[in-house]
Amino acid sequence: MITVHHLNNSRSQRILWLLEELDLPYEIVRYQRDPKTMLAPPSLRAVHPLGKSPVVTTDDGLTLAESGAIIQTLIERHGAGRLAPAAGSDDAVRYRYWLHYAEGSLMPPLLLKLVFDRIETAKMPFFAKPIAKAIAARAKASFITPNLVSHLNFLEAELAHRPWFVNEALTGADIQLSFPIEAAAARGGLDSSRPRLMDFLARIHARPAYQRALERGGPYALLS
Repeated sequence: MITVHHLNNSRSQRILWLLEELDLPYEIVRYQRDPKTMLAPPSLRAVHPLGKSPVVTTDDGLTLAESGAIIQTLIERHGAGRLAPAAGSDDAVRYRYWLHYAEGSLMPPLLLKLVFDRIETAKMPFFAKPIAKAIAARAKASFITPNLVSHLNFLEAELAHRPWFVNEALTGADIQLSFPIEAAAARGGLDSSRPRLMDFLARIHARPAYQRALERGGPYALLS
């Protein structure tokens, strides 16, 4: 049995979706973020030293962290030709690129925006607040927002060529990309001005496997 160590409102939601798409049995061990810090609880460190989610464990002793590694491994072991292109094909190159791009390139500016948004609203001495807000605004205007615009334009243009990011069918790369694209819609400036990306989100949210994953995973604040 596969066990997903699932942190609320986190990347582990897409692993639940993957397992539902693969129709694999699994169980969930739930962890809640600290309501003040929004960090994972220390108990996750008992599963993996970094204390991050997602982590997947199996009855045969396998412990896997990092969404991309989890997605790739589970599809290789249980996909039976589903959710990944044939090895050695051009699609396989594109598939591998998107698996790495999602966290390696797209998530960093989204994370930076979250950090600087919180700096702008954080409690601090009155004399420090104007300085902190000015630094945050400058960082967002000069670096973070332009990078996000570039990434969203890039993703929007890619979907002009095909309905999914790799080919004509959903793959694990789309599942990997779902979290940062959802984050972009929640806080990164993604809106109806990029209709292909919004359609991508609507299509994944309508999938029965995605809906089943939400039912099992519980409330998912990135959708609000």
